[in-house]
Amino acid sequence: MLSDKQKEIILSTVPLLRTGGVALTTHFYNRMFTHHPELKNLFNMGNQQSGKQQTALAMAVLAYAENISNPAVLMPAVDLIGHKHVSLNIQPEQYDIVGTHLLASIKEVLQDLATDEVLDAWKAAYGQLAGLMIGHEAKMYEGKQQTNGQWVGWKNFKVQRKVQESKEITSFYLVTEDGSAVPNFIPGQYISVQVFLPNINLNQIRQYSISCAPNKDYLRISVKRERNEKFDINGMISNFLHDEVHEGNILSISSPAGNFTLQNMYPKKVFISGGIGQTPLMSMLESLDQSKENSELVWIHACRNEEVRAFGNRLETITKENQQVKQHQFYEVVNETLAAKDVYEGMLDFSKIEKWQFEPEAEYYICGPKPFIEKAVKELTDNKISEKHIFFEEFGPKSI
Repeated sequence: MLSDKQKEIILSTVPLLRTGGVALTTHFYNRMFTHHPELKNLFNMGNQQSGKQQTALAMAVLAYAENISNPAVLMPAVDLIGHKHVSLNIQPEQYDIVGTHLLASIKEVLQDLATDEVLDAWKAAYGQLAGLMIGHEAKMYEGKQQTNGQWVGWKNFKVQRKVQESKEITSFYLVTEDGSAVPNFIPGQYISVQVFLPNINLNQIRQYSISCAPNKDYLRISVKRERNEKFDINGMISNFLHDEVHEGNILSISSPAGNFTLQNMYPKKVFISGGIGQTPLMSMLESLDQSKENSELVWIHACRNEEVRAFGNRLETITKENQQVKQHQFYEVVNETLAAKDVYEGMLDFSKIEKWQFEPEAEYYICGPKPFIEKAVKELTDNKISEKHIFFEEFGPKSI
């Protein structure tokens, strides 16, 4: 247990973390990877390359320090991270490695400011957090072991079908290699996929939302190809999947995880997506459409143009067959043949949608790039939509 004195010491380091948190976490990752290069197979080296992971960890450490007297307020974040850790098969002993190098980094970066009292306080604080995380994740692992079709760690799946959904997005239909049952999941969840990248001689793991409704036959992930001239390691993985993984090939995946899922507080659901952010929302929409419940469903999607839009035909079929589903599409560039349909030119703009109303008794699900999510959330809250009715998922390290 942390003493009151130790809590005061942790709080006194908050200003240092605000100004120097990223320098600390950058030093920490460099130190840990030097001593444990095998962990590069576990961590997202693309996010290391871009600095996103260092920033995300600095924000997390700061949030923990600021709330050291009441860590219970961080339970939503603990649950979010716990799902990610379970999908990566993180084990308790790996927390010891992180703790060793985090404390050493505090000493090396803060130097004279890292007194014995400060180090003892942070050792106790990290021990408290690690214990909280390990306990939470242990319950999640136990749940997977007790649930039919779920598993802990990695399992081989075969690519049954590979379908091009748009100019940039390809779907992979996955079935178990051993013929066992496809796991059930909650719409909105993701799986981790582990691939070996010869270019960097490392295994890398990425999370991909399941883009279909739960069914007994397959899991579907839909991957956007990154086409930047200087794409990072994340781009290497998307291109590897598009170019090197074919029907009949084997992929190693984790069982479904994630807490960005349907809440079912109100019958009306509004799905708001940007680009590849539509994948978890597609799973939710398909699931609700198949359930035939009397729910009003609104689909709002924004992307660059018709060429890069995925699932267009599937959405057209759903909206024709289910009068409860309405869809609205935003393209940055609209050609003349689309102008007459429910297609709007420009970025997401609720005011362009005919008869649009911000309804307080509805659920709003948002997924897309960080600026897209922030803009949509702000517009909803500015129009009296409670934050309790807004749910979003940001792909990559959390920065919102």
